[in-house]
Amino acid sequence: MNINLFDYNLPKNLIAQKQIKPRDHSRLLVLERQSQKIKHQHFYDLPDILNENDILVLNETKVFPARLLGQKKTGGRVEVFLIRKVKANIWQAMIGGRNLKSGDQIYFKHDFQVKLVKKVESKVWQIEFNKSGQESERLIEKIGQTPLPPYIKTQDSQQIRKDYQTIFAKNQGSIAAPTAGLHFTKRILQKLKAKNIQVYKITLHVGLGTFAPVDVEDITKYQIHSELVSIDSQTARELNQLKKQNLSTSLEASKKIIAVGTTTARALEAFTDKKGKLHSGNKWVDLYIYPGYKYRFVDDLITNFHLPKSSLLFMVAALAGRENILKAYQKAIKLKYRFYSFGDAMLITGCRDI
Repeated sequence: MNINLFDYNLPKNLIAQKQIKPRDHSRLLVLERQSQKIKHQHFYDLPDILNENDILVLNETKVFPARLLGQKKTGGRVEVFLIRKVKANIWQAMIGGRNLKSGDQIYFKHDFQVKLVKKVESKVWQIEFNKSGQESERLIEKIGQTPLPPYIKTQDSQQIRKDYQTIFAKNQGSIAAPTAGLHFTKRILQKLKAKNIQVYKITLHVGLGTFAPVDVEDITKYQIHSELVSIDSQTARELNQLKKQNLSTSLEASKKIIAVGTTTARALEAFTDKKGKLHSGNKWVDLYIYPGYKYRFVDDLITNFHLPKSSLLFMVAALAGRENILKAYQKAIKLKYRFYSFGDAMLITGCRDI
């Protein structure tokens, strides 16, 4: 399957540079998978759009300031982009620059430094900080910068840190925000509760698997990076019960499992076996979803608009159909929707019986 089938042209002025205020005033494109109908609403309409007793699943991961700017011994500047914690003061990180080798040191403020231990893959190194695990994390929080995507040109600030975090963020570990969750406000959550729409939470720490560029022409040959997922036993048990009830009722009367974001969808699907049972646990997953994949647990999806030729675009195309998605994107471009991380949202419905 050629990657060019997932290309589209986006005017640069439609790449959102900051979050709309209030958060829930972003636009919401509703795509009905079966009928291919499109509706244009706002995110604050979500409680009215969803049916009573629908189930939302959120990702409560928290972004940490993963970009560290330091210096080599020669004085040259270098960026260390933390990817994942291995243990204590040992991390994996993407490091720019040439002529790097094992044993090299990179220096930061506050007598904080890191040693390059070994190369893991292209530009990815295992590194060791010179402070204890707890002290390293304190200094990372102090000197690190928000890991904004390269298409967002806004400078890092306390306001940006707040905007690039969901209001329900809890478990620190992501190097990018689960952006579909950015649209939620306390008001939205209260209205959902009042309508008896249940909300569950899982954790997927967003890593390279979510935003790394796809570097192959045939998308079926791509190997996605792994990400850490946690689903507790009570959440898995209750969602399984609700899913079982769904399968025994008519499509019109069923309660839909709606994943908020591709990260949540990936987590749920990765923890679901071939019989459709969701399992609990804490493990690294590298489930790669592209057209041809049949969703086992997720019924519908709330998501943002994704970059051309990206694994996230493949993932939503697997749920809604490639042509449906690209047509919806063209409609959104024509109506000047805001795209990507700080952009508008999309609700894909009517997917259960595919």
